[in-house]
Amino acid sequence: MNCLAPFCWPISWPRGRFFLFPRNVPLLDVPDLTRISYQIRYLLPPVVFGGVIFCTVLVMLSWPPGVTLRMGAEWLVFVVIALLIERCVGTYIVQTHAVTRRLARKVAIIGSGAEATQMASRINARMQRIFRLVGIFDDQGGNVDGTIETLVLHAREDHIDAVIICLSPAEGGQQQVMDILWRLRGVLADVYVVPSLMTEDCHGWPVERFGPFSLTVLQRRPLSEWDTLEKRAFDLTASMLLLVALAPVLGLVALAIKLDSRGPVLFCQPRQGFNNRYFNVFKFRSMYTDMADMDAARQTSRADPRVTRVGKWIRRLSIDELPQLFNVLRGEMSLVGPRPHAPQTRAGGQLLHEAMEEYVARHRVQPGITGWAQINGSRGELVTRDDLRRRVVLDLEYIRAWSIWLDIKIIFLTIKREIFSRNAF
Repeated sequence: MNCLAPFCWPISWPRGRFFLFPRNVPLLDVPDLTRISYQIRYLLPPVVFGGVIFCTVLVMLSWPPGVTLRMGAEWLVFVVIALLIERCVGTYIVQTHAVTRRLARKVAIIGSGAEATQMASRINARMQRIFRLVGIFDDQGGNVDGTIETLVLHAREDHIDAVIICLSPAEGGQQQVMDILWRLRGVLADVYVVPSLMTEDCHGWPVERFGPFSLTVLQRRPLSEWDTLEKRAFDLTASMLLLVALAPVLGLVALAIKLDSRGPVLFCQPRQGFNNRYFNVFKFRSMYTDMADMDAARQTSRADPRVTRVGKWIRRLSIDELPQLFNVLRGEMSLVGPRPHAPQTRAGGQLLHEAMEEYVARHRVQPGITGWAQINGSRGELVTRDDLRRRVVLDLEYIRAWSIWLDIKIIFLTIKREIFSRNAF
C-alpha cells in the first residue's frame, strides 16, 4: 500500500480515484489558554510590535524624542492594564462549566481493548476541560457504546470533532485501519490513529499531540472553523444583497407562474445536504402541480411534458433556483458547493450512494446553488454512472481546493456560462 494512501485518501477504480488533501489545521493540539505562560506567549509579540509602530508614527510626525518615549511608555502601561483586565474576565468566563462544556472538542474512540480504555480514561480524568468523550465504538462488542455504524449515524445527529482509531495489535493492523477509514469517509470529523498500528514507514504523515499520546492524522475536515466562518459570512452578505437586487425579478416570475398554471409559486423538495442531513430546498415551481415528483424518482428531461410554459423559460435561464437564496439565509445551503440531490435520484438505475460509494464525501461541505461541476458542464440529468462519476470528481476537486476567491470565481462564471447553458432544461 502506498505510504500516502490514508493521508491523500486515494481510492483506486472501480471505487474511483479521488484526493482530499487535509488542511494543516491541528484540532487536538489545543493550548490551555488559562495558563499565564500561554497568555504571555500570544500577547507579547503584538504588544511590542504595536508599541514600536506607535513610537515610529510619533517620530515621523516630528515629536521630540523625550515626548515620544513618554507617550510610548504611557501607551504601553494603558495597553497592559487593559489587556490584564480583559484577560482576567475572559479567563473567568472560559472556566465556567457552561462555556467549558460548549467549547470542549467532542472525541469518539474506535476500539475495545486496553489501549482504547486507557485513552478514554485519560480524557475523562484529566482532559475534560478541553475534550469531551462521546463514546467508545467497535464492531467486536465488549464494553462499548455501539458499533462503527452506530458512530456514523451518531455523527449525523450530533457534531463530532475527532475520531481516534485506537485498536490493540490483536484487533488489526494497517489494513484494518484503512477499512475503518473508508467506512468513515462520510463522517465530518478529523480522524486519527495510534502510530503503532501503521506498519509501513510513513514519516511524511502529520502527527499531533493528544496529552501524553502522539497520534497520526489520517483525515481532516475539508474546512477549518475559520474557513467555515469566512464562507458563512460571505454567503450571508452576498445572498442578502442578491435578494434585494433581484426582488423585482422574483416578483415578476412569481406572478408569471401564478398566471400560467394552477398551484403554489414555490416548490419544496427534500434534499440531502451537509453531514448527510435532509432539508427542504426551495425552487420556483416549473411543473404542473399534479405531475410534480417530490422524490425525483424520475429526473427532468428535455421536452418533459410535466414542465409548464413558464417553467421551460425559468429552467433554461436557471431562474427557478433563485429561491434557494432563502435556504442560504437559513444556513441550509451555501452559494457555492456541490448541488444537493433528491432522495430517489438515480444514475444507471441505482440510487446515487449505491452507484458510487464516494458520493457521500460530497456531503462534507454545505450544498450550493451553483458549483464547480456546474460551471464545467456537469449539470442536468444523471443518466449513467459515468455522468455521476464526473460530477463527483469535480465536486471533490472543489472541496480540496476551496477558497473564498474560488467561490467568487464560480459565481461570476455561473453568470457567464450557465444561465444560457445548453444542459439546462
